[in-house]
Amino acid sequence: MQVSVNKYSHRELHRIIQDAAHAIEKARREDPTALQEISDSTDGDPFRVLIATILSHRTKDPVTALASSRLFAKYPRPTQLANADPRTIARLIKPVGFYNTKALLKLPSVGRKTANCVLVYGFKRPAIPVDTHVHRIFNRLGVVKTKTPEETEEELTRIVDRKDWLPLNEVFVKFGQLICKPIGPKCSVCPLNDRCQWYRENPGKSPRI
Repeated sequence: MQVSVNKYSHRELHRIIQDAAHAIEKARREDPTALQEISDSTDGDPFRVLIATILSHRTKDPVTALASSRLFAKYPRPTQLANADPRTIARLIKPVGFYNTKALLKLPSVGRKTANCVLVYGFKRPAIPVDTHVHRIFNRLGVVKTKTPEETEEELTRIVDRKDWLPLNEVFVKFGQLICKPIGPKCSVCPLNDRCQWYRENPGKSPRI
């Protein structure tokens, strides 16, 4: 069940996104997320972004990037991949999480996050893909109070200015990897700690969300 907080203006949310982006600016340049790297290197090829997004589920970015590179080297076009032997695909994408299952996935299995990733990284169209990082960070901040990524997406698309949708996922995935980590977050050096509800209410403690 989602709870609407709605205490932030468009300007305040824009500043949160900008401050997070500034904090990880160097890392974004030198070590982009897997989806951003694929988007940049393929001029936003929607097919490759789609497949890489599916591979990225519960998989670290370096593993996703390597698996995607091996897969596209052998099957650069959609028709080739569609006709490929699933056993060969599984071998190429191993060790991504659930690689045997992902080797058999068909397009009807594409969910909201994947579809939104294709819109953002493939077509450069405004959308808000919500993964575990985005969901966790905006709940910790107190911007939303939601139970699922789907609820977080619904709230963020309602309260965040559309002009900020495009960079939001990439910024907060990297921010979640480096600063607002699931375990052992760097709260003391976080540029958002003065606006973080969890940090204000639990000084010195480690978040459990």
